Amino acid sequence: MDKTLSGRLGGRNARKAKRAAALPENMMPVKPGETGGRFKPLDEKDMKRINDTVLKVLETIGLANAIPSCIEFCTSIGCKVSSEGRLLFPSKVVNESLEKAQRDITLYGTLPKHDLHLSGKNVYFGTAGAAVNMLDPIKRKYRESTAPDLYDIARVCDTLEHIHFFQRSIVCRDIEKIREMDFTTCYASIAGTKKHVGTSFAFAEHVTEALEMLHLVAGSENAWRKRPFVSMSCCHVVPPLKFAEEACACLETAVKGGMPVLLLSAGQAGATSPAALARCVVQAVAEVLAGLVYVNAIKEGAPAIFGTWPFVSDLRTGAMSGGSGEQAVLMAACAQMGRYYGLPTGIAAGMTDSKLPDAQSGYEKGYTVTLAAHSGANLIYESAGMQASLLGCCPESYVIDNDMLGAINRTVRGIEVNEDTMAFNTMQQVCTEGPGHYLGHEQTLSRMQSDYLYPELGDRENINNWIDQGSSNIEERASQRAWEIIESHFPDHIDPEIEMRIRNEFPVRVQTGPSQTIEPCVA
Repeated sequence: MDKTLSGRLGGRNARKAKRAAALPENMMPVKPGETGGRFKPLDEKDMKRINDTVLKVLETIGLANAIPSCIEFCTSIGCKVSSEGRLLFPSKVVNESLEKAQRDITLYGTLPKHDLHLSGKNVYFGTAGAAVNMLDPIKRKYRESTAPDLYDIARVCDTLEHIHFFQRSIVCRDIEKIREMDFTTCYASIAGTKKHVGTSFAFAEHVTEALEMLHLVAGSENAWRKRPFVSMSCCHVVPPLKFAEEACACLETAVKGGMPVLLLSAGQAGATSPAALARCVVQAVAEVLAGLVYVNAIKEGAPAIFGTWPFVSDLRTGAMSGGSGEQAVLMAACAQMGRYYGLPTGIAAGMTDSKLPDAQSGYEKGYTVTLAAHSGANLIYESAGMQASLLGCCPESYVIDNDMLGAINRTVRGIEVNEDTMAFNTMQQVCTEGPGHYLGHEQTLSRMQSDYLYPELGDRENINNWIDQGSSNIEERASQRAWEIIESHFPDHIDPEIEMRIRNEFPVRVQTGPSQTIEPCVA
């Protein structure tokens, strides 16, 4: 710190000023892509046994309902069709596809600082979901979700440090036509954030149309292919062990168009997936590996993410139980299998069953996301914002969960043991020569910034200060913060001329930016 400033402010004020200054990136207490992988619900024998069973399932049972182009692509590299019409995947073909599959994938943001490097056990937190309801947590009321809600949520997430990517989290219930819904979902997402965006499409022609728009935003098709800033979540299977025909057509279009894909299997244990968790993992892995073979048959080395998302049911009622302990350990095991194959891996966590951002929501999100992060999954979808087993969400939840994700990421970072952190001289100086405490020591000031993460909303005040400040709860503070963002933060990274051209040529059904004068097109 400047000596003049230090002298002017005095000891305590000088230290406060230094703490308030922005930290260089290498000194941040947490950063995107911290290394996980310490939690291992499966041992090596378990993973080998699961893999052996997966290969047997793919070779002998295979998948039904493959579309003709899928059969053509896959049989050209050695797959077979059974007498029942099921597409079979010989172990040799699966293993060869695993060798060809791209490992070190980068999911690009609109700005390079938001790039996600999916290598090793780097961990990133993001959103996802298909909620049909928006919650007002203060009034405790739900309503149907809309396209403006999606744009608002994207803008909120754009400002939140510990949410590293944005995948659409709600269904635009105010748009009836599927084409318009798919396109508006994609556009509202990329208009609302500069971070990497994930979305999905119902039909292949919708993917083609979105790609045309993305070429315009990127500047050209070539520029898009160099830095694709949107990926597609593709439920290419309908568990158990059937291809989803329309989704497969979308998959082929996306792969050919240079769009990264999340190969997603989302069976429900006890319903569309086995109740036994180990067999649930087997089915999910088999379905995703079938998709991986398919992708590499279309285009060798195309960017694809291993997305095993088996969900858990409350077997008493059949209802989804996204916040259960079983869900947490199941997803962690799936992440382990992704690492077993050395593939970029995405799983889901944070899917609380609570209808409100309350204590139940906090503890369910806390342990499900923590286990996911420590399992070493590269991408943790649905880690923020969601309520009611993915049926609801609200801006306030994203703001609250951002604090939670930062704290979890700090646990992933762990404790560094090195010459600096073990500095013997510091202890000797304080204990034998100094004041007998570390409060004013330079290392304390340095470490309180680089080693410690502080919540933005979490309350750490004493009782009297809390009372003096209005005795607010976290929902109230989150509501205030969320709406401050919504009223003030409008990303402007899309050129206005390009935006107007998109509105004139494509079915955009949402207004963006602070101005409400732009009318939706009628294309």
